[in-house]
Order: sequence, then C-alpha cells, then structure tokens
Amino acid sequence: MMKRFTSALAGAALAAAVSAPVLAASGETVKTIQDRDSLLCTGHNGSYLGFAEVDDKGKWTGFDIEFCKALATAILGSPDKLQIIPVSWAQRFPALQSGDIDVIIKVTGWTMGRDTELGLQFARPYFIGPTNILTRAELGATSAADLEGGVFCINAGTSIERIVADYMGAKGISYEALNFEKAEELRSALYAGRCDALAGFGPFLAATRFNAPNPDDFVILDEVLALEPEGIAARQGDDNFIDVINWMVSALLMAEEHGITQANVDEMRANPPSSSIGRLLGATPGIGDRLGLSNDWAYNMIKAVGNYGEIYDRTVGEGSPYKLPRGLNNLWSKGGLHYTLVLD
Repeated sequence: MMKRFTSALAGAALAAAVSAPVLAASGETVKTIQDRDSLLCTGHNGSYLGFAEVDDKGKWTGFDIEFCKALATAILGSPDKLQIIPVSWAQRFPALQSGDIDVIIKVTGWTMGRDTELGLQFARPYFIGPTNILTRAELGATSAADLEGGVFCINAGTSIERIVADYMGAKGISYEALNFEKAEELRSALYAGRCDALAGFGPFLAATRFNAPNPDDFVILDEVLALEPEGIAARQGDDNFIDVINWMVSALLMAEEHGITQANVDEMRANPPSSSIGRLLGATPGIGDRLGLSNDWAYNMIKAVGNYGEIYDRTVGEGSPYKLPRGLNNLWSKGGLHYTLVLD
C-alpha cells in the first residue's frame, strides 16, 4: 500500500535502499531458503487488521500471512517452516536488500520507482487494492451518485483527496469535503454522524466498519474509484524465485477456478478430472522439476492453506470480521481481475 514516509528514519531507510540496491543471482534465494529450512517473510507490528495480525500468544493471521505460509509450503513442504519478521513500512525495502527477509508480502504497491530504483523485482499482483466508499447504511446509497451533495470525511494530505476530487468531478457529482489529519479523528467523525461517507483503501474501510460501535450501520459500496496493484517483491535478478512466486499465486487461483479446496484436494489428486489438474497436484510429474521444487508443492500448499478464495474469505472476506467485498479480487469469470497462467 502506498505510504507517506514522513520521518527522518523512513527517509534514511529509503535512501539507503535506493543508493545501494543488491541484486540476487538466479536461483539463489530458493536455495538459500532450502538450505536454511525456513522462509523469512514480512510481518507488521501485528495490528494491520485483516492482513497481518498477531494475538497475545504470538500467533500470526491475515491475508498476507497466509501467502507467506503458502510460499513456505511450496518451497519447504510445510507452513510451519515460516518465520514472520516484523518490519515497518519504511524498513521493508532495506530489510529485503540486506537479506534480513527473503520476500516482501506486505500489500506493497507496484510502482515504477520501486520497480526501477530500489533493486526490486515484482511478481504478478496477488491483491488489487481498491479505493472504495464506506457510507451510512441508512442512506440506502448503492453508488457515488446516490451521495450527491453529501459530506465526505477525507484524510488530509493523502492521495485520497485527489482520487475523490477527480472521480466525483469526472462524474459531475457535487460533495463537501471534511478533512482530518489523523485517522482516529476521521473515524470518530464518521461514527458521530458528521459525514455521510468515507473514501479510502478498501481494507482500511473494512477495519473502520469493524471498529464502529455498530458495524451494521455502515456498508462498503461495490463502486471502485481507483486501483493499485499489490505485488510480491523480491531482490532483482532472481528470475527463478519470481517464477516460483508467480506460479504459487497462479496455483492458488487455478485451484479456486477448478473447485479444488483444502477439504477435497486429496480426492482431486487421487482422481484428477483433467491432465492439467493432475499436473497441478503432482499426480503427473513435472510441475516441480521446472522450478527446483518437489512435484507435489502445489498439492502441499493447497492442503495447508486452501485456494485463493478460501484464503480471502477467512482473512478479509465474508468469513472474517471485516467482510470486505471480493469485488475485483474475484476470478475473471466472476467479474474480477484475477486469472490463471497456462499450465502446459
């Protein structure tokens, strides 16, 4: 997710990453992970609701954490061979370059600057970060047009100001902006009824609704004002590791597309309905040899974490407290933007 680096520490960390990018040799990262027998993956401070949470017993959960587990299982055969390394938004890039972590799975927007100046290499987006609208349910709004003349709470000094102004202006929808410097003030104003709607990053809105005195008083509209592709980042130069990540994401999507779940993956492997499913689940050798992994890596991964839809549902979707609409994070066949690569 795009963040403003406002502290001197954040600026210094970013400058260090820009000035001294470290390149990885192809195949080096996977071998390092296998030799260590553990994957070092990004965490947070434990409070990024829906994506990286840690409880009082040290157990990590969340959408990003599940993808860390999936990658650990694909490479090492078990989600237990995962070490979550808590890093801040600013620390994630230098931590990757220094080798303190192997990969960044931390809702990181794929931008040109990061792709070309920080020595990063991005895999395909695993999450489409939408800018949505959270509104009071009593208004009965189903689109931005229904909020004509309404008051929008907006976090001052962020890209959301521009996004809302551009979107509403292009559609000729008038609104009044009520700006706040702090997220806490923003939420309080919304809960107190001082504004009709709040625009922001979809997961932030889901957390805002979850923390409301009565979550049912608010709804997130399906309408999308803007998008940001969130990618998984590795050190530039290690094409094999990027291949592994790309096919990990595709395998999770392919499993969902073909109805392969955590519960039925054993049956599907024993009686694959097609040759491509047989290859995916390792019943037919080959899928692992090409990547330097075991041929049952995708089977092990799905057995451990389920398919993409199962991960989404239990961490941020309808099966979670946040109930973030699937929207553009659905499969293409269901109106979303996610699609599988061709497994030949």
